[in-house]
Amino acid sequence: MQPFQAIDRYLPAADGLRLHVRCYEPAQPASGAHPAVCLPGLARTTEDFDTLASALASDDDAPRQIIALDYRGRGLSAYDTNPANYSPAVELGDVLTVLTALEAMPAVVVGTSRGGILAMLLGAVRPDAVAGVVLNDIGPVIEAAGLMRIKGYVGKLPQPMDYEEAAEILRRLFTGQFPDLTPVQWAEAARRTFKLDNGRLVPTYDPKLALALDSYEIDQPLPTLWKEFETLAGVPVMVIRGALSDILSVPTVAEMQARHAGLEVLEVPNQGHAPLLAETLTIARIADFMARCDARGRS
Repeated sequence: MQPFQAIDRYLPAADGLRLHVRCYEPAQPASGAHPAVCLPGLARTTEDFDTLASALASDDDAPRQIIALDYRGRGLSAYDTNPANYSPAVELGDVLTVLTALEAMPAVVVGTSRGGILAMLLGAVRPDAVAGVVLNDIGPVIEAAGLMRIKGYVGKLPQPMDYEEAAEILRRLFTGQFPDLTPVQWAEAARRTFKLDNGRLVPTYDPKLALALDSYEIDQPLPTLWKEFETLAGVPVMVIRGALSDILSVPTVAEMQARHAGLEVLEVPNQGHAPLLAETLTIARIADFMARCDARGRS
């Protein structure tokens, strides 16, 4: 394993709001290795990528810079006084601001759920910024049942008395999506989902984020993102699907394969939305995919 440092940085968004970025910096990045940008799910943070980012930054064959972003209102980024800014358009602007400030383009983008939506939008507005994309349990069609499940808990989690109770709350809510997680893994999930604030455990995101989901209803499907997905035709794309996912369907993955020549597909057994990206096999497949993105850039 190659040495690396994980460094927390704070950058201003275009409107001045403070954004948190965790940079995993190898002592000596491999020549020609693209940086990787990790974009979390709707109510998730940079912590979700720590295992993956640490492995990629310390990879013996191709250590690379990893940049993980907390969207506004999540993690260590500042909360926005206007909840309407918790939108893909504003968040895409924040991603571009960070990539520009860190001179991290073109990058391989790893997008989980909301992050994958932003990756597809990035391909549409700045194709030169994208060297490859890993879509983690997200595609151009978002299943309504899964979206409503997410709407049912974002901003509405019970307040736990301690981390042990927090782990139990998560286990009850998500055991259908992750039936194989151990008590230790549920405890780790609790640490990623809740934080101490004035002696109370609260979610690691602004509860007003729930307002971003208010307009979604089961009988009003979201617009599809096929046009945005097809802007990625010129770069390698990998899609990772949780076998138990209620957000990304098997037919959607099949249609993605039909529309993108060479699409790489990995299905993670016994995980739902969204795969944790922490297993040895999954990390190895992502590392191999990124190596192919690097090779393509050198050809």
